[in-house]
Amino acid sequence: MKVKVISRNQDDYVRETKHDLYKAPKNYNAPKDSFRQAVEYTRALNATKLNRVFAKPFMAALDGHNEGVHILSLHPSRLSTLLSAARDGEVKVWNMSLKKCYTTLQAHNGVINGVSIDTQDGTQFVTIGQDCQLKHWKMPEEFGEKITEPEHSIALSDVPHGISHIMNSTDFVTCGEGINVWKVMRDSPVQTYNLGVNTIHSVKCNPIENSIMAGCSSDRSIFVLDNRQKAPLTKVVLSMRSNTIAWHPLESYTFTAANDDYNLYTFDMRYLDKARNVHFDHTAAVTDVDYSPTGQEFVSGGYDRGIRIFPVDSSRSREVYHAPRMQNVLSVKWSLDSKYVLCGSEEMNVRIWKANASEKLGTMLPREKAAMEYNDRLRDTFKNHPEIRRIDRHRQVPSYMHSAKREHNIIRQSQKRKQENRRKHAKEGEFQDVPVREKNIVKHGID
Repeated sequence: MKVKVISRNQDDYVRETKHDLYKAPKNYNAPKDSFRQAVEYTRALNATKLNRVFAKPFMAALDGHNEGVHILSLHPSRLSTLLSAARDGEVKVWNMSLKKCYTTLQAHNGVINGVSIDTQDGTQFVTIGQDCQLKHWKMPEEFGEKITEPEHSIALSDVPHGISHIMNSTDFVTCGEGINVWKVMRDSPVQTYNLGVNTIHSVKCNPIENSIMAGCSSDRSIFVLDNRQKAPLTKVVLSMRSNTIAWHPLESYTFTAANDDYNLYTFDMRYLDKARNVHFDHTAAVTDVDYSPTGQEFVSGGYDRGIRIFPVDSSRSREVYHAPRMQNVLSVKWSLDSKYVLCGSEEMNVRIWKANASEKLGTMLPREKAAMEYNDRLRDTFKNHPEIRRIDRHRQVPSYMHSAKREHNIIRQSQKRKQENRRKHAKEGEFQDVPVREKNIVKHGID
C-alpha cells in the first residue's frame, strides 16, 4: 500500500538571516472568499467606533490674558511661534510646543485692531490699535526677553481696523477709512486708495498674487483690489455684513468669507455673481475663518461658542469642537504643519486642538502605522453605509447648540415648504427659483 503525503522541508522556507531570499508559494487560482465583504464591513464598523472612542481633540489652553483674545497671528517660518492680542492692548508671544510665553508687551492703550508678522524674514511684527497708533516691534528670540518700546511708532489720522502683510515682503497694508500700502519704517503710506465713505474693517493680501488684496466693508460688500490700479477690480454686496475673509493657499482666485448670517461663502473672485459654495452648520454669527496649508479644509469660529472644520467642497462641517468654559470664539488659525487648529475666545484663553480628533501623536511602529492606514481605507470604502455614516457623523454638542440647530432646521424646512407652495400655485413662467448660492447676493460689480 502506497500513501502519498504532503511534505515540506523547513530548511527551504526558514531564512537563516534576513538577507536570504526564497520564493514563497502562492496559489493564483484560489477561489474567491465569499465572506470577504462581510468581514471587511465588520472591520470598518469596528474601526469607525474606535475612531469615535479615541476622539480626544483638546490639547492645551494657553492662559494669561486679562481680556478676550480676539486676534491670533502665526509666524511664517517658526512652526511653534504664536502671537495673541487681547482687548486690553496686550500682546503675548507663545511657544506652542512648550506651552510657554516668550514675552508680554503692552502694545497699545486700548483695543488692538490688528497684528501682522513680516513674511520675508519674520524678525518684526506690526500692530495697530484703537488709539490711532501703528507700531513696529522686534520679534523676541529668547524666553523672558523684555520689550517695552517699539522700534518705530507712527501716529495716524484715523483709526486703522485691519492689517495684512504682502507675501514674501516687508510691505504691509492697513485699512480703515481707506486702503494704505506701507513700507517698513516709513512715516507715510506709499499708496492710498479711497474706496468711499464706508469703513473697511478687514483686509487680506493674496498669498500667491502679491498685487491682489480683498477686504470687507461696512456696507456689507466684499471688494477685490489690485494695487496696480486706482479702483477696485470688482465687488459683491451680500444681504448681511461679512466679518473677514481667508484666501485659499493654493488657488489665487478663491477666498471664503465669514458672514453675520451664520454662513460662510466661498467665492471665485472672477465670478462674484454667485458663490461657489455656501457652508452651513453655525448657529450664530461667524467671526473668523482660516484655511489649512493643504487647501483641502478650513476652520471657522463664531458666536455659537464653537469652532467647526469644513471640507472646501462640502456645505456641512465634518467636525465641531467646544469646551465647557469656552465663550464666543473671536479668532481661529490653522497651524502651518496642518496638525492643529487654534482659537481665541472671550474668556481670555487660547486653545489648541488636533485637526484630526482621533489622530495618534508621536512615533508609531511600522506595523501600527500600517494598521492605522488599513482602518482609514476601510472607513473610506464603507463611509456611505448608513450605520457607519451615522456613527461617523454623530457628535455630542451642548444643549444650547443642539436647540439652536433644531430651531434653524425648522425654519429652513418652513422656508422650503413655502417656496414649494409658491412654485406649485404660480402661473407658468411667473415663478423664478433663486439658487442658494445666489439668494443672499444683493448686487455684484462696480457701479
